[in-house]
Amino acid sequence: MDSTSPNHPIEVDHSDDSINLDTASSTTSLNSSVLKYEYKHGRRYHAHHLGNYPFPNDQPEQDRLDMVHHIFYRLLNNKLFLAPIHPLDGKRILDIGTGTGIWAIQMGDEYPHAEQIIGNDLSPIQPSWLPPNVKFIVDDVEKEWMESEPDYYDYIHCRYMAGSIRDWGRLIKQCFENLKPGGWLELQESVNTLYSEDGSLKEDSYMVRMMDGLKEACLRIGQTMDPAPEFEKWVNEAGFGAVHTTRFKLPIGSWPKDARLKECGTFMRVNFVEGVEGFTAALFGDVLGWEPEDIEDLNAGVKRESLRKDIHPIFDVLVVAAQKPV
Repeated sequence: MDSTSPNHPIEVDHSDDSINLDTASSTTSLNSSVLKYEYKHGRRYHAHHLGNYPFPNDQPEQDRLDMVHHIFYRLLNNKLFLAPIHPLDGKRILDIGTGTGIWAIQMGDEYPHAEQIIGNDLSPIQPSWLPPNVKFIVDDVEKEWMESEPDYYDYIHCRYMAGSIRDWGRLIKQCFENLKPGGWLELQESVNTLYSEDGSLKEDSYMVRMMDGLKEACLRIGQTMDPAPEFEKWVNEAGFGAVHTTRFKLPIGSWPKDARLKECGTFMRVNFVEGVEGFTAALFGDVLGWEPEDIEDLNAGVKRESLRKDIHPIFDVLVVAAQKPV
């Protein structure tokens, strides 16, 4: 059996020769009329439809999002998507919540014969040097889709949007309405409940407390932090036909023996260590009402646990691909 199968426990590398992986991005801001930002907690946040996205959009966050793109790409065995949409010649594609635009740009580079790849986001943080078949629009995807029309897209991609969507059911119905018959929607998201297969992650862990707090805060603002378990229900309710669900295990830390999972886990450790302030600042401070010193204590605990070699946390990642009936 494949040691990376979701039905097989991840084998721990007890030698744990940690690999040092550095990431960097050179993101140039897109000229736009939406270049006003809000500054709080020492970070920069988007101003377009203020409050819809509770995380920063500054350069450190952009670097983190580019790293998360690499994590998903490696976790999916060096694939940008799993939906059976080959060939892409002449196809129109939408990337919901494109962030830095890195997924859309890589799609444009790898599939130059795709007719057009559109990235949609609240923040104008995408680069201006693009493949000729890629463009970005700044808009709230939960509003009416002004750039589109019925039966417009062949494929819609939505990844890593937990905590950012108020009405997932409505959004998925909008995707259905704007897909051509036979077109595909693909949702990629982690199930945001941490666990371990060997009991090394305890219920009172700082990492568990952070994830529980993020889910509670997002529920309070009406934007669930854990939509993935409901994806299959929502796509069925929207009218999609064929539904393919694939589950992956995403570790945190360099502890897996498998080289690909070790790489993903090492980047996830960086994601937690360098990203925790951005995760907790607005949601724990503004929404849950935590005192700054309590947030600092939580953040420090998350960093310590992320670096420990004797704790083996895992997220499940779901990829749900659903086809609009022909």
